[in-house]
Amino acid sequence: MPGSPGFELLRTCDRARRGRLSLPHGSVETPAFMPVGTQGTVKTARVTDLDGFGMILANTYHLYLRPGEDVIDAAGGLHGFTGFGGNILTDSGGFQLFSLSTLRRRTEEGYEFQSHVDGSRHLLTPERVISLQNTFRSDVAMVLDECLEQPASRERTEESLALTLRWAGRARRVHPEDGRAMFGIVQGGAFADLRARAARELVAMRFDGYAIGGVSVGEPRPMMEAAVEACIDLLPADGPRYLMGVGKPEDIVDFTAMGVDMYDCVVPTRNARGGGFFVPGGHVNIRNARFRNDHRPLQADCDCLACTNHSRAYLRHLFTAREWLAPILATLHNLRFYERLLAEIRNAISQGDYASWRREWHARRASFDPGAF
Repeated sequence: MPGSPGFELLRTCDRARRGRLSLPHGSVETPAFMPVGTQGTVKTARVTDLDGFGMILANTYHLYLRPGEDVIDAAGGLHGFTGFGGNILTDSGGFQLFSLSTLRRRTEEGYEFQSHVDGSRHLLTPERVISLQNTFRSDVAMVLDECLEQPASRERTEESLALTLRWAGRARRVHPEDGRAMFGIVQGGAFADLRARAARELVAMRFDGYAIGGVSVGEPRPMMEAAVEACIDLLPADGPRYLMGVGKPEDIVDFTAMGVDMYDCVVPTRNARGGGFFVPGGHVNIRNARFRNDHRPLQADCDCLACTNHSRAYLRHLFTAREWLAPILATLHNLRFYERLLAEIRNAISQGDYASWRREWHARRASFDPGAF
């Protein structure tokens, strides 16, 4: 296995961090965003369209059920199966098992559940989840944790956190030291002291990186901020910090200022499939009738395929005609928008003026008028 997991902190600007995460399939510049490829594919994107990100996210639960670990193993792991040459982080499936609600039962051993694909019965334990990710040859493996629907009582949150920490310990003991990384996940719901406890106990287990979970399950923004604030400074400065499931542009800008290094979210690709294009200052819905005779490029200074070859009128036509090319072009634009946003963020940190850059970014967003775009 080439290389070994490691993180180099290159520059700080107040609490914002510029770094480099070294993994078996190359280095990842941070702050970083991971496009979501749940089933081994980022919807309506080719693997070559993802080269600028360095890492994508796939999901252990979904890939275990379909196509199955035997198929992926025979292909040489996820990289051989998908053809993606960059790094792949695999989520454990804890969130997906949480969302099954009536189809699963949590025990000390793990999750017993009924497949949403064919109704078959399964058991995923902390050890089994790591074994699957080893078979997938994931560059970053995530431990199995329990997500809680919010609001949850303190008693319920304490009980859940204790189990999540026990599961993390079990996963840590079976993870091979083979050059691939494994991240622990900080839970603790809305309780700052529980978040802090989780961070301290996970750091003592010596993971390669640390994620903050349970902050994208429908809770309000202030709760997300409080959860991050409660634990972020307790996580090692020389390790990556990953905010799971979070990735709206404004979230990336603001949580980077709090010290977060990594993000993932379906927002850029899901919005694209609905006709939503991210542009400087905000986003627009290309289905709007006012674009019918607008023959300008969507964004004049964007070098994506949609903006360099097609007009707003044509993009609108593709969506209203329900052509397959429509979500493809929108996805390419939104992914490129995210690439450029992260590059701007990293540059602002390197230049030592992230706070002023952030203020200007939010000012543009506050004054943005999608009706006049």
